[in-house]
Amino acid sequence: MKKLIGAILMLTIVAVTSCASKAKDTEETKQTNQVKKMGTIHLTKAEFLTKVANYEANPTEWKYLGDKPCIIDFYASWCGPCKVVAPILEELAKEYDGQIYIYKVDTEAEQELAGAFGIRSIPTILFCPVGENPQMAQGALPKDAFKQAIEEVLLKNKK
Repeated sequence: MKKLIGAILMLTIVAVTSCASKAKDTEETKQTNQVKKMGTIHLTKAEFLTKVANYEANPTEWKYLGDKPCIIDFYASWCGPCKVVAPILEELAKEYDGQIYIYKVDTEAEQELAGAFGIRSIPTILFCPVGENPQMAQGALPKDAFKQAIEEVLLKNKK
């Protein structure tokens, strides 16, 4: 009887210890995966003014504030072509993580910001290289067009 109780006690200790260890491993894995790849970043007007360009302080001159080139997607949640572009931009944000930022601005929520850039058609994409004026494209671009613009306009990798 003592052997049976001892065996049950040992099994219980092993089971509890292994479950706690597994939970810790899973939490560490989650944290590592979250840090690994960044996705698109949603911006409000206030964030835009501090991360991209403060057009209120510099209304006549474009001064990009970022440390890396960026793409800004002016979109609306109800827009069909915007829904086509969204997963492409998520993939590109992960693929070019650490090299560029990909921002999203909801034109419905940020009407003043969209108006400041004359956004009348969505999606409108703004490509912002560091130290140069932005370039604008309208409509749903395919992934290869985005990649070409990233390589040639933002990263200056001429073929």
